[in-house]
Amino acid sequence: MTSTTPGLEIKSSPDLNHAIDDLLRAFETYKEENDRRLSDIETRGSADPLTTEKLERLDRALDDNKRRLDEISLKAARPVLSSNGPRTQLAREHRAAFDGYVRKGESAGLVDIESKALSVGSGPDGGYLVPAETETTVNTALKEISPIRAIASVRQVSGSVFKKPFSITGAGAGWVGETGERTTTATPTLADLTFPTMELYAMPAATPALLDDAAVDIDQWIAEEVRSAFAEQEGTAFVTGNGSSRPTGFMHYDKVAEASWVWGKIGAIKTGVDAAFPSTNPGDKLIDFVYTLKAGYRANARFVMNRSTQAIVRKLKDDDGHYLWHPAISPGESPSLMGFPVTEAEDMPNVAADAYAIAFGDFRRGYLIVDRIGIRILRDPYSSKPYVLFYTTKRVGGGVQDFDAIKLLQFGD
Repeated sequence: MTSTTPGLEIKSSPDLNHAIDDLLRAFETYKEENDRRLSDIETRGSADPLTTEKLERLDRALDDNKRRLDEISLKAARPVLSSNGPRTQLAREHRAAFDGYVRKGESAGLVDIESKALSVGSGPDGGYLVPAETETTVNTALKEISPIRAIASVRQVSGSVFKKPFSITGAGAGWVGETGERTTTATPTLADLTFPTMELYAMPAATPALLDDAAVDIDQWIAEEVRSAFAEQEGTAFVTGNGSSRPTGFMHYDKVAEASWVWGKIGAIKTGVDAAFPSTNPGDKLIDFVYTLKAGYRANARFVMNRSTQAIVRKLKDDDGHYLWHPAISPGESPSLMGFPVTEAEDMPNVAADAYAIAFGDFRRGYLIVDRIGIRILRDPYSSKPYVLFYTTKRVGGGVQDFDAIKLLQFGD
């Protein structure tokens, strides 16, 4: 069995198959206990505390099983840097020079390499560019573990700011007969969306013994150390970032009732109940929510919520008694809600009074991430002796590029 997720090839393994089986069994048990809870409420007016407690444990078990499945899938799909295979002479020289700089602090080779590549190295101030293979590995790993990066559009740029034109008023168009009079069409009004890139950094530390060990792949070590730190910071910024020294998260934009939506704001509808779904037919509110999105966006739409909110929607059923939430049954896939994939992003708000706890939309069209080409590294053997610090930086920007592609569900009346 392999994943059908584009760009992610995951081969079947005993551990992977066991993880999938455990997840499916846990969900079946979860459904049985939730059915018992609903039956208790219907017959006695309240749920048995023991049933509620067991359901909470099963919620955690489902999350743990999904996390285990994700970890096994990522480990199986993770690219491995290798010194084998075709490589240009300059790339081979770059890797050798980078290895010498990281292990021993010898920078002359990197200065020469960046001069050959017509790249200006800033030496002791800004560090040196990592080899292209290392940058590719870091960016690939980020896409696999950073929830919003995995579903948004990503564009690489060479400058510090990316500007994207968009039309405020489109060009005029219409139908006309063969001999009918053609009127002059209106000229479209264009404006720019601006996405500045901000500096994101991580600072892994190494012991001299690790750096002296020739068996340690330094490129792979750097990539492994910085990817988690970068992903955590990105994950927060793409959701809630305020645009000051970081990307602008889609939750930071002004929000407005969907009936009053205008460009530049994120449209939302309410559940009608503070901090909850309606007690009667709660799934109907999700149906209303889905259809706030235009048909052209729904084909590739998905839900985004945190783990706590996902535990709430797991309990919801449709009018025929079928659960609306279903677990992922293949590696690399997401669980689904009403047939749409669910992305778990821990930086989304918890369900609370007036909280915008669930997002729904086509994030590929709605949110843009801008990566400036090049990851730099600065070796620091002085600040934290006997450890050697590696100040690693990349420049990243982000923001909403289509305000009609993302909608929010507010838990309020």
